Amino acid sequence: MLMSVAVVTDSTAYLASEEIARFGVTVVPLQVVIGGRVLEDVSEVGASDVAEALKSWSPVTTSRPAPSVFLEAYGEAAARGATGVVSVHLSAELSGTVEAARLAAEKSGIPVMVVDTRSLGMGLGFPVIAAAEAATRGEPLNAVAGAASRCASRTRSWFYVDTLEHLRRGGRIGAAASLVGTALMIKPLLHIADGAILPLEKVRTSARAIARMEDLAVTAAAGNPVDVAVQHLAAPGRAAELAERLAARVPSLRRLHVGEVGAVIGAHVGPGMLGVVVSPVVDGQPA
Repeated sequence: MLMSVAVVTDSTAYLASEEIARFGVTVVPLQVVIGGRVLEDVSEVGASDVAEALKSWSPVTTSRPAPSVFLEAYGEAAARGATGVVSVHLSAELSGTVEAARLAAEKSGIPVMVVDTRSLGMGLGFPVIAAAEAATRGEPLNAVAGAASRCASRTRSWFYVDTLEHLRRGGRIGAAASLVGTALMIKPLLHIADGAILPLEKVRTSARAIARMEDLAVTAAAGNPVDVAVQHLAAPGRAAELAERLAARVPSLRRLHVGEVGAVIGAHVGPGMLGVVVSPVVDGQPA
């Protein structure tokens, strides 16, 4: 049975293709510019392409989708029988994607509710899944949007980067800019707070940063049912090891997602990034 509420997101959720297909989520790609070539995130450019470009210090930039692309996605949802759309996106503090979605929503022929998750990566992906699960249950538009918002408000994200230089170049560094001058002497642990990338702690080695991130994730789980994601860029070994340790230390783990971020996030964090997302679950459903 076709759900009446359609769910749309953007490519920075980096959901597995199986989950996208399972829930019928529409993904609108952001764009990546490498050496003057404009490419669509995921379909035309991947993390490995960006990692190679960044390693050679080739210029890499990103841009939001045009409102017309969202308008087309909403129209296609209506054509498939949807009576409303919940459009769930990465933080407005980090991208103009939410603004583009809202501009399109104003012109859409069907009701559209836009949710700013104030996050990105699986900090966006888990709220998208929450919305899609609510839509599959046949819940109305407000309830589907509410499921995404509640999940987003309780989801926590931390990440480690080998260097702050890529975040600085992309203008996404926020308050963490104060760490740039000491970047050679410390390994910064960052988190997403109030929709922005902010410094959390400074440690001396990458091993200590990753261990501290692991402890924070375990503390956040607090023995409660949670979904966890471990994401990386060009660091599959470290991601797999961290995921294995978390699986052992979080007994109430419901879903464990391990994967590489795509080109857009990769362009700003650089090779070596490792991140953890913890999303609480209540009564078997996303909080």
